[in-house]
Amino acid sequence: VMNMLKNMLIVLTLGTMLAFPAHGSAETSPTQTVHESVDAILALLRDETLEKEDRRARIRANIKARFDFEAMSQRTLATNWKKASEEERQQFMDLFSQLIENTYIGKIEAYTNEKVEYPGEKVKGNKAIVETRIIAASADIPVDYRLYKKDDAWLVYDVIIEGVSLVSNYRSSYQEIVMKEGFGGLLAKMQEKVNELQIEPAPPADSATST
Repeated sequence: VMNMLKNMLIVLTLGTMLAFPAHGSAETSPTQTVHESVDAILALLRDETLEKEDRRARIRANIKARFDFEAMSQRTLATNWKKASEEERQQFMDLFSQLIENTYIGKIEAYTNEKVEYPGEKVKGNKAIVETRIIAASADIPVDYRLYKKDDAWLVYDVIIEGVSLVSNYRSSYQEIVMKEGFGGLLAKMQEKVNELQIEPAPPADSATST
């Protein structure tokens, strides 16, 4: 279990690399989008002229450009999304995006040049799955990115790591909290975690996906 969580952090770090907007026309394929984005983030990480905070600010800004946090939020909350008020939905999206950004931004900086392969993609209408494989020293880690096309751009709405969905992982944890403490309790716990991550280093692998 610990190895699986460790691998999850590695691939989620690479998932965050999708933050950079892909350059190209509306004909750009989902795989090209992922590939170009990975290349762009690697160039940023290798740019020794950038100050640490400047690099982080650029990464954080571009995470918002590549991930559709509204779609991710709806899928994460499932039926609880419909029950939440408009204000609660907005609060959740704000906290959810901050949580992902602050949790994994430190991991991006620890990237050690693992090789990334792109074995295939599946496109059906305006949705796609891009298959990637992280070639690390200890193991080959399969990762699938779920994207959909919006205004001629491919946006990420879920990441599947070794068969485990990021959205589903958060969903099971958050549903339990809502059942016990209500939606207000969930928002409070998320805010506490965001506050912790703003002043502390990223958490160890066994706590990265918890509130």
